[in-house]
Amino acid sequence: MNNPFEVLGLKGTATPDEIRSAYRSLARQCHPDMIRDPAEKESAQMRMVALNLAYEEALRLASPRASSPATAVLSSAEAVLMAQRAMARDNPQGALRSLIRCEERDGDWYYMQGKVLMALDEYDSAHQSFRQAVRMDPENNVYRAGALAAAVEQRKSKTLQGKVKKVFKGIVKR
Repeated sequence: MNNPFEVLGLKGTATPDEIRSAYRSLARQCHPDMIRDPAEKESAQMRMVALNLAYEEALRLASPRASSPATAVLSSAEAVLMAQRAMARDNPQGALRSLIRCEERDGDWYYMQGKVLMALDEYDSAHQSFRQAVRMDPENNVYRAGALAAAVEQRKSKTLQGKVKKVFKGIVKR
């Protein structure tokens, strides 16, 4: 994983307020909703995912309670298990927070991240996660099925019907 402080353009001694400020500034620059070109939009979305992960990790490291058990670094197996439990409670954001706490990421970790991102309707990012899992274990058909499902949802979400569904889903969440 890249150093979260470097991703945010900060020194490792940055305070939580400095981290928030840097994150907001960078998010304004690369947020996918601000990009019109479809090719650049996908790149901006990947950058935004990396920025979000770096932001969460930098805040965790800069927090005075960074060494508490609730924010301790997890093994890949522990992070995946905690994420599965959060998903069982229909809490994909909590699952993502659990996954972020892991530094050593394996194929199962990337597969789980893909499942969480699918639940959040982040099909492009989910597809990238599943593909990383496949790269780590090319013979795993479960990983391949996840990548295929994400690719199908990616295509569906780009159709008129998929766009309308997303708009209605956003209205219902409000």
